[in-house]
Amino acid sequence: MVTRDEALAKLTAAGQPFELVETEAIGRRIRAFRNAPQNLRELFEATRSDKEFIVYEDERYTYEDTFRHAATLAHALVNDFGVKKGDNVAIAMRNYPEWIFSYMAITSIGAVAIAVNALWTADEMAYGLTLSAPKVLIADQERIDRLAAQANAPGGFRIIAARTTKPLPANATAWADITAKGLRTSMPDIAVAPDDDVQMLFTSGSTGNPKGAVSTHRNVISALLSWELDLYASWETGLLTPPAADPPPPQTAMLLAIPLFHVTGLLACFMQSYRFQRRMILMYKWDVERGAEIIEREGITHMTATPAITGDLVAYSRRTGRKFPSLVQIGGGGAARAPEQVRAIDSVFEKAYPGTGWGMTETNAIGVGIAAADYLRKPESSGRCSAVLQVRVVDEDNKPLPTGQRGELQIRGASIMRGYYQNPKANAENFVDGDWFRTGDVAVIDEEGFVFIVDRIKDLVIRGGENIGCGAVEYALMEHPAVEEACVYGVPDERLGEEVGTTLYISRSVTADELREFLSTRLAKFQIPRYFRFETQPLPRGATGKILKKDLRAEAAKELANI
Repeated sequence: MVTRDEALAKLTAAGQPFELVETEAIGRRIRAFRNAPQNLRELFEATRSDKEFIVYEDERYTYEDTFRHAATLAHALVNDFGVKKGDNVAIAMRNYPEWIFSYMAITSIGAVAIAVNALWTADEMAYGLTLSAPKVLIADQERIDRLAAQANAPGGFRIIAARTTKPLPANATAWADITAKGLRTSMPDIAVAPDDDVQMLFTSGSTGNPKGAVSTHRNVISALLSWELDLYASWETGLLTPPAADPPPPQTAMLLAIPLFHVTGLLACFMQSYRFQRRMILMYKWDVERGAEIIEREGITHMTATPAITGDLVAYSRRTGRKFPSLVQIGGGGAARAPEQVRAIDSVFEKAYPGTGWGMTETNAIGVGIAAADYLRKPESSGRCSAVLQVRVVDEDNKPLPTGQRGELQIRGASIMRGYYQNPKANAENFVDGDWFRTGDVAVIDEEGFVFIVDRIKDLVIRGGENIGCGAVEYALMEHPAVEEACVYGVPDERLGEEVGTTLYISRSVTADELREFLSTRLAKFQIPRYFRFETQPLPRGATGKILKKDLRAEAAKELANI
């Protein structure tokens, strides 16, 4: 049996399509793909075809159609809006085809695509646009309305308005006016280097205002090819079965149920489709019955979904008996799955294997990955490290720890962002020893190289000097049959500094005393929550699928302060 290391060595050797070479990029020594496209425009041009690419409601676009729409916008940005290489251009809209056209156009002319969180409030939108100062904002009606409602809305940019239903603002141009003269067949001829900036994605803001993570063309392309390399390695090792060459398999299809402004939706779903020539079906908003209909009608083979969406689909399948035989893979993204959900994917669906990975906005979604039998064997793990990256676990003094010891996970390599936009303080705090990036995650790496994310450093509850990992308490709570979702956090305590609190989404009535008794055989006494809050609706989540722990912690602290 070929090991993963042996497979990677074979696939990345000299003369192979995935050949890796040592090089310097943005002042860092990295392992890079020798045969990678030089920039995203080269990637887009190389993948033009008559195969279907985008499906949205009753609209369908081939790869060639998509390229022409993007090229038309690219020429308009350069010739009519004065966008130059290095300028910021923001995208703020739902998962419409225009989002994809816009990203392709912006990045092909050497401008920087600013992916605005479409779920932001008016104040948050104003913050993001003030920080990024785009030359042009490409937005849909809902985002235009939201910005108009902001009393001190930022200005200084023109607007391209997509899918509008109301009169346009004075500084806006309708999308239809840009395409009215017909579609272009080529992009503007602008030189774009691998280490030119390509995009800015915003962090979740779970510990303060969102930061703008700026990446280069090489960063993004390294992530895309790294996923391909891992797939080929899984075929070499026998972890997955490669598709038959004769007859050629049907076109694969991805159901996009994650926002495009999120790094998983943008890179792992949308951008990874080009070289695989995958069809991608966009959903206006996730709905499990609508999603099930699309899976069956379109022959969906791949999904990358948050735990909440995956849970919806598992429950629907169990309730209806529909097994979705076209599904091959259900990947994870945004937040870790509970082990039971990993096993459910394997047992409930007819053919689909589970997969997931750990990555960050700052790493362009790659880091470590795991799938199929490996994931079932180690459902708590996020996987093994990408070939273009390195990971390590360090102690509080930033010294590497041996295998099996718990500490902060750090990462470096080809996909790591250039840095935070106009934020030298955050860059200095998060990059150490030259180019190691501090993830803020607490992890353990086992003897096989599998990484286990056990907590967030800032999510630790420090109770009377004892460090309590929120993740471990959440997993224990979720083993109780009445608990659907658990969020554990620290709340202020005069005597101990912090006490353990939790907010639970429950499916039936249960008391705090019952849960404490249940946890008594699973957790140490000091880890058992003192404070319980119960909800009968799912806990609030952000766009990435993560429970809004900061908000729940604040609500609990306010409630306790009034007791």
